[in-house]
Amino acid sequence: QVQLVESGGGLVQAGGSLRLSCAASGSFFDINAMGWYRQSPGKQRELVAAITSGGSTNYADSVKGRFTISRDNAKNTVYLQMNTLKPEDTAVYYCNAYLFTLIRPGGGDYWGQGTQVTVSS
Repeated sequence: QVQLVESGGGLVQAGGSLRLSCAASGSFFDINAMGWYRQSPGKQRELVAAITSGGSTNYADSVKGRFTISRDNAKNTVYLQMNTLKPEDTAVYYCNAYLFTLIRPGGGDYWGQGTQVTVSS
């Protein structure tokens, strides 16, 4: 069984910072890309940032220059440093990882339970 456990969400004032963490654990033998998505009420889930196992990154235009994604492959953990937060960043943030397991040897998407980020104006 695979788990993605997120931490670091919370309430912050506009202009503040938060750091999200997501650790993958369980029975898998490799991880490809990891990333963060977010979803606010009435909106579709959207990609915030992603990072490959080699360190290549991709960001949504709305967060470029403010958010930084990184990962520690030894710890199977991905991070999202969020600076200069805006009220429109308010959402549930979900961790995503493309993992290779015995059940899914060709790989598949796994999701965390989500962590709430609320930015007050």
